[in-house]
Amino acid sequence: MIKFCSLSSGSKGNTAYIEINGNKYLIDIGNSCLYVETALKEIGINPKEIKGIFISHSHKDHIEGLRVFAKKYNPVVYLSRESYQEISKIFRINNLMFLEELELADYNLTLIPTSHDALGSYGFLFDDKIGNTLVYITDTGYISEKNLKMIENKKLYYFESNHDIEMLMNGPYPYYLKQRILSDKGHLSNKSSSYYLHQLIGNQTKTIILAHLSETNNNPEIALNELIETLTSYNQVVEKILIGKQNEHGELIEL
Repeated sequence: MIKFCSLSSGSKGNTAYIEINGNKYLIDIGNSCLYVETALKEIGINPKEIKGIFISHSHKDHIEGLRVFAKKYNPVVYLSRESYQEISKIFRINNLMFLEELELADYNLTLIPTSHDALGSYGFLFDDKIGNTLVYITDTGYISEKNLKMIENKKLYYFESNHDIEMLMNGPYPYYLKQRILSDKGHLSNKSSSYYLHQLIGNQTKTIILAHLSETNNNPEIALNELIETLTSYNQVVEKILIGKQNEHGELIEL
């Protein structure tokens, strides 16, 4: 069984909760420890129950609360060697395991390399071994054909839809930052995200959560409409499409 909840999603902080076969984790912790504690309690989870934290990469909006939460509750921190090297320049992590060496018994975890301007950046595919699957992908400029094959026809997609291209290009960001976001090491636009999801979803897919929306260069209605229009054009339907919100947890989804 898999349970999942977006605790906060956006350019200012990203944190998610996943429970898989009774094991309770966070995926990233880009919000303050206090915020994460409060959000967990609101969905009925005691922060002391968090067994570990999966870190996708070392950018601040994915690790902001790690130092305090790890010191207070001592969960295992799962991260890449490159992410560890970057984070260890800022603070020490005592209880850690490297993603590349992780061996699990209760479920399967597949690492999905992402194209981002952070070393050792990964997305995740969780499989509870009884047919329930969750794909978590944010912070990537593109997804390779090989990696697309790995994540086809899964039950739940937590998937980046960072910006609307027109809003970004007409918005207040400086030119160099716009180019970074649009690059192969940046972020997925609504258009790119929708096109990838159209390729990925299948008869097993039940839920899509659009994630990491920029508050400046996107809005939920535009992102949602882009995805619905794309799926409709290919005669595809998904039971539930949700938007991950900044500083607001979503519903707890059970697979």
